[in-house]
Amino acid sequence: MTTTAQNAQNNACDLILFGTKGDLARRKLLPALYQLEKAGLLAADSRIIGVARDDMDNAGYLEMVKTNLTTFLKKETLDETVWQQLCAKLLYVQLDLTQTSDYQKLGKLVDASKRTPVSYFATPPALFGDLCKGLAAAGLAAEPSRVVLEKPIGHDLASSVVINDQVAAHFKECQIYRIDHYLGKETV
Repeated sequence: MTTTAQNAQNNACDLILFGTKGDLARRKLLPALYQLEKAGLLAADSRIIGVARDDMDNAGYLEMVKTNLTTFLKKETLDETVWQQLCAKLLYVQLDLTQTSDYQKLGKLVDASKRTPVSYFATPPALFGDLCKGLAAAGLAAEPSRVVLEKPIGHDLASSVVINDQVAAHFKECQIYRIDHYLGKETV
């Protein structure tokens, strides 16, 4: 095991993937998590909690993820051993993202003393304020919690300021990670 893989074992997290049924999650995020599992870079007791509004049981979610991985893994087939390891980490939670009371389902599931909560917003930026408010109401905005925001954040400067203010109302700047997955793409 490499030093990086050893470090992963000490950094267990609950990755809460909002928008788990969306295009970004299906095409990019879930295949990337599969690759991390394959490389031994996900802690054994980490969990990936997929969140969407659709009523679906965990078995249905696992089938959806497996289908997506089979479709979107580039240049390789799904390794059944790696899939089983990843599968053991996957959970699905149905939420109405605009209903603050629904987030109590996550609050009951996530224990920040055991695993760092990392919320990944793979949703339209217009929902970021609702997501932050819901996470705060469920006790999932305090440190050591982290939040990952997918750019672009808003459609112009004014909307970006509003969204960033909504996020900052619940998370400290040191807890917020803004990323742009397009920066990692090869240029044509």
